Amino acid sequence: MTRIYRGLLDILHHTGVARASRHACRGVGVVFMLHRVLPEAATPHRAPEFAPNGGLVITPEFLDAAIAFVRQRGYELVALEEVPERLRAAREGRAGAPFAAFTLDDGYRDNMEHAWPVFRRHGCPFTIFVAPAYADGESELWWEVLEEVIRNNDEIRPGLPGLPQRLRTHTPAARRAAWERLYPAVRYMEEHAQRDWVREFGMRHGVDPHEQCRRLVMNWNELREMTADPLCAIGAHTLHHRALARIDEEEARHEMAASRARLEEELGLEVRMLAYPYGDPDSAGPREFALARDLGFTLALTTRKGHLYPGHADHLTALPRLSLNGFYQETRYLDVLLSGLPFLLYNRFRRIDVA
Repeated sequence: MTRIYRGLLDILHHTGVARASRHACRGVGVVFMLHRVLPEAATPHRAPEFAPNGGLVITPEFLDAAIAFVRQRGYELVALEEVPERLRAAREGRAGAPFAAFTLDDGYRDNMEHAWPVFRRHGCPFTIFVAPAYADGESELWWEVLEEVIRNNDEIRPGLPGLPQRLRTHTPAARRAAWERLYPAVRYMEEHAQRDWVREFGMRHGVDPHEQCRRLVMNWNELREMTADPLCAIGAHTLHHRALARIDEEEARHEMAASRARLEEELGLEVRMLAYPYGDPDSAGPREFALARDLGFTLALTTRKGHLYPGHADHLTALPRLSLNGFYQETRYLDVLLSGLPFLLYNRFRRIDVA
């Protein structure tokens, strides 16, 4: 599927269609979404033949090129907290230059080691969305557990209904096949059962999910060091990184509110921005958008794909983002995405998608 998408983006780029449609399709701004930033040399396990989470990883070199390219295209780099006022101004006919804000989800340690120097070099503001349970080192990045288990074992035992008792993972093809069967089964499990399962599954196959969490994610002291930089802002990402639409309303409200309270207590700053974990329509919808608004968040970000348009000023807790994806690390792809055309095609020409 990635190959197909690349092909479509290449067609839009090389034919000039994307560039010609820029003024008609482009929004007034974009919010970029990143997760991990790692040099190629630091990811020897992410070989091309098995990199299921590779879309979450970009190199510092591509981040550097992307920031420079966005500026070259006339975008103003802004802090995320400025976005609501920018949208209100655009709605009132006072839009200036297009703007871009950068965000990173989950608080991976490589954000500090490899992304932060790039942002500082460009003087580019950025926001990291943090789930306190990850900063505590006491939760599970289940997608990372799956990858590490499959990569390091020649055979796995899922112990899940509808799946074989044993899956061979001894070759790259077998690993990819195992991932394709296991990932959707785990992704859409009941949220609490999912974490119980992944802890047991990881330990049974030689991966301690909490040790992995502490290895991959920044702790509170590291987050305090980063927030001393005025370029760095912090947003809430719920307490435990749960798909909010898949839990009851009381728990969803608690996940949002308690996340903000804990971040403010630990970091000594005001937190008024939220990113919904996963952020797709199955994980965050109208109920969650209303909860975020009722709890006083000034904005909340989904992973729905798209640019920001003046009408988003009326939907500040349901804002889309543009992913900097590890499978598309070419500025020609970024150029097409900045035209806005692929997102309008994907969303059937709806500029506002909040249903």
